[in-house]
Amino acid sequence: MSKRPEIKKVIIIGSGPIVIGQAAEFDYAGTQACRALREEGVEVVLINSNPATIMTDKQIADKVYIEPLTTDTVKKVIIKEKPDSILPTLGGQNALNLAVELEESGFLKEHHVEMIGTSANTIRMAEDRELFKEAMERIDQPCADSAVAEDLDTCFKIADKIGYPVVVRPAYTLGGSGGGIAADKKELEEIATLGLQRSRVHQVLIERSIAGWKEIEYEVMRDHNGNCITVCNMENLDPVGVHTGDSIVVAPCQTLEDKETQMLRTAALDIITELGVEGGCNVQFALNPDSFEYSVIEVNPRVSRSSALASKATGYPIAKVASKIALGYTLDEVKNAITKKTYACFEPTLDYCVVKIPKWPFDKFIGARHMLGTQMQATGEVMGIAPNFEMALMKAVRCLEQNLYSLRDPSLAKLSDEEIVKRLHNIDDRRLWVCAEALRRHVPVQQIHDITKIDLWFIGKLQAIVETENDLQAQPLTQELLLHAKNFGFLDSTISELCGKSVEEIRKLEDDWKIHPVYKMVDTCAAEFDAETPYYYSCYGTQNESSPRSDRKKIMVIGSGPIRIGQGIEFDFCSVHSVWALRDLGYETIIVNNNPETVSTDFDIADKLYFEPLTEEDVLHIVQLEKPDGAVCQFGGQTAIKLAASIEQMGVPVLGTSSDSIDLAEDRERFDEILNACQIPRAAGRTVFTCEEAIAAAHELGYPVLVRPSYVLGGQGMQIAYTDQDIINQIGIINRIAQEHPILVDKYLMGTEVEVDAVCDGTDSVIPGIMQHVERAGIHSGDSISVYPPISLSEEAQETIVSYTRQLAKALHVKGLLNVQFIVKDDLVYIIEANPRSSRTVPYISKVTGIPIVPLAVNTFFGKTLPEMGYRYGLQRPHDYVAVKMPVFSFEKIREAEINLGPEMKSTGEVLGIARTFDEALIKAFYGAGVHLIQNGRVIITVKNSDKPEVLPIAKGLYDLGWTIYATAGTSDYLNDHDIPTIRVCKIGQGERDTLSLVTSGKADLIINTPTTTAQHSRDGFTIRRAAVECGVTCLTSLDTANAFLTCARHVQTTQLSVVDITSVNRFLNFV
Repeated sequence: MSKRPEIKKVIIIGSGPIVIGQAAEFDYAGTQACRALREEGVEVVLINSNPATIMTDKQIADKVYIEPLTTDTVKKVIIKEKPDSILPTLGGQNALNLAVELEESGFLKEHHVEMIGTSANTIRMAEDRELFKEAMERIDQPCADSAVAEDLDTCFKIADKIGYPVVVRPAYTLGGSGGGIAADKKELEEIATLGLQRSRVHQVLIERSIAGWKEIEYEVMRDHNGNCITVCNMENLDPVGVHTGDSIVVAPCQTLEDKETQMLRTAALDIITELGVEGGCNVQFALNPDSFEYSVIEVNPRVSRSSALASKATGYPIAKVASKIALGYTLDEVKNAITKKTYACFEPTLDYCVVKIPKWPFDKFIGARHMLGTQMQATGEVMGIAPNFEMALMKAVRCLEQNLYSLRDPSLAKLSDEEIVKRLHNIDDRRLWVCAEALRRHVPVQQIHDITKIDLWFIGKLQAIVETENDLQAQPLTQELLLHAKNFGFLDSTISELCGKSVEEIRKLEDDWKIHPVYKMVDTCAAEFDAETPYYYSCYGTQNESSPRSDRKKIMVIGSGPIRIGQGIEFDFCSVHSVWALRDLGYETIIVNNNPETVSTDFDIADKLYFEPLTEEDVLHIVQLEKPDGAVCQFGGQTAIKLAASIEQMGVPVLGTSSDSIDLAEDRERFDEILNACQIPRAAGRTVFTCEEAIAAAHELGYPVLVRPSYVLGGQGMQIAYTDQDIINQIGIINRIAQEHPILVDKYLMGTEVEVDAVCDGTDSVIPGIMQHVERAGIHSGDSISVYPPISLSEEAQETIVSYTRQLAKALHVKGLLNVQFIVKDDLVYIIEANPRSSRTVPYISKVTGIPIVPLAVNTFFGKTLPEMGYRYGLQRPHDYVAVKMPVFSFEKIREAEINLGPEMKSTGEVLGIARTFDEALIKAFYGAGVHLIQNGRVIITVKNSDKPEVLPIAKGLYDLGWTIYATAGTSDYLNDHDIPTIRVCKIGQGERDTLSLVTSGKADLIINTPTTTAQHSRDGFTIRRAAVECGVTCLTSLDTANAFLTCARHVQTTQLSVVDITSVNRFLNFV
């Protein structure tokens, strides 16, 4: 049966902002699906609240609603657009939950909208723990002993019956949110209370823990005729007990016997058939390593994180095929997009190994616990492809960009043998390096296995890497040894450290001995058929499958690596747009990146994709083969910028702004000279190298001061210091991150922060718009609410900002993009910093102004001027609507992380509210970020003394709206003295009704807490803020955000929320 003719208009629900547990893999899948449906002539209407992704671009869908993902929004869009179908399996858990809710309420039926892809019954069967268990019993598939509970007492009874330890799994959640492993009743109470709160249906599954078994995943496809295939099987290096998103994952499985592989394959196909899934599906198994006993952990009846990995690992476009199946096609009718000869019913075969390593955000949360468990904590992931496991692992390690290029971690070298063995018991983000260090200390392989439960095969492979290190240290560097080290993925710089020869000497030996990498193709079929996709990985061998011949000029685009806090999906948006713009100009495009979750590494974006680490050596090998005519570094964030100078030294011109201009902006003294020449004021500051110098500079400037390392992104290692002790702590943290660059100490100015993105053509600049931050300076721009056009800047200040930006662009010789941040204080404009590269706000400002910033920048590289492209220099006329960008955080996933906002970025994603008025746009943004706005709630206010006068109008505003105000002694007295009635609560642990019990008992709807700097208070404050996060209570640590919240609370009842299609927003606003 081919395409169903009655499907003409489909709504796709996106996954919303990037949060831990739901990252860019859904944007990649959703983008691929939108393109696949439009290819079939279907009109696509997209709803997604995330402005940072390429998915919400007008090129991707016919209509794009960047609106809060609520049932209310989806209903309004359905009424307005009148679609015939809705496809909810591509937007992660958010989309599934929304669609099931609309289906259960009868809304879809009433408006004649059919759920395509996977039916609501199938979703319920896979997601509802009780129904899933019944389905598995019907087909004799084993599940761990378990029972469903809807209250704590039932949880305790089940656990007593099954026996501890038990796993708690909440229904309808994502990324293991709210789950965990409980060893006793006390832990169970803690985890289950949370799990019941997080679950949409207030339901958790308590099951026997099988921690320590192998975790195996199968990615399977099925069509409505019942044809099934397995796309790929994957094995977690970490045993059951660590969330698969936090595990090192290897594809295909390496340690299974043939019998086990066939047994689990058959089980996966039986399960998908019983559930009636149509499209892609992910089945997770636990396998007892000592017998053939296995257990089904769970099934995701949708495209998942593992589907993105399986797609990139095999080259099989799961989301694309799933979309075609949703339209009615069968697997034997869908052509394989990679070979163009075979069909989607062929199972992919792999003649190489793929290793995925998660990218964790612990560098941003110094005090957080690094333990890994059943709740996911990684923000992104990287992937290495190679013919053998060792090389794939070593590639993935250096993709992580954590200053470690091998399995040697210098910080572990200081520990004693006993401490290393003790560390093996820690299930944390350093475990891989600890295992390698234990092998170096001759800890027996069996002992490591007994402690970690990591399969002996993997430990043997780590042993082989460690033995290679020993050989390089102890033996002369022969041709055979060098080739062996390169086959294991060692970088020249690592070999140099181990054997004592310089990198230049090693490269000369490689030339003499002809040890150079060749590139192999990912083709889905182990080279049985000719593939037409240009998707390559490096290895050492004879036959090179990547032909550098071309009749067009070639440009290499450097991607941005893994998604992390501070460098997110925005840079992937910029990379993809730059590739498309280069292609339109007639160039052959080559992209180098290593992130399996993003659109830039999809098989059909660039003419050629090299799936490789972003280090100087890996890029050099590609340059030597391809000899590109130019490279683009300004769209890949700090990852790409750091490579610009090396690429210039390889003889490849870096297009746009030169690396010298980048250094001009980053180097304090050179930048100051430019500012003086242009007469642009900035906060007084000093460049220092030691702690003593920093303290002296702080005394000279006067506290508070801002302390930060140079050359970083996302405010990494940046803090406001109020005392000498703050500086001492801060320098210690900075030294962990990077040491070769100096440290900057600036006088801290309190004022309104303003941000500008400009496109410069070498003559002058176009400024699409000015963005004003709601929170005053001192909170990282990525964590601030940002408003376009500015709401309270004087005309004069705006003119000054535009003038300074244009002067800077000329002085820095910028070609392409420039991001500048300013502070406006008492109508005087000061500059904070200028970055001659793409910034986090480029996608947002491109979408709300309709100005294609990235394509304009690419055209300027080749000498086109902005007026030639139809834009006049200077600030562009603002539109008659307001767009509010609001940050979204994932604090609940990172245990013991401090949520107080400051100059170091902590948000993982963002949402957009767009409307005619500021109030409506702000209300939408709050809704999109998951903040519930209510008129008469209960608020706890506890602020430091200096903030009391400022919190007064906020408290009065909330009180007038009917809120009940709870406050601790000092704040309570102050508010009562100013005629605002409050209910006094005790400090933590000082009485029955203390602040903590109010939060944990669900009696608070909002907390306004500004942190103090004294130790006891900060401990109390930290406990309250963490409790708020754990209990899902909104906690605001900036009075500016609290003011914005009050504005919304005042207007939420009277504001009728509209839905806006962003594709037509620039011609006219069509509101409902």
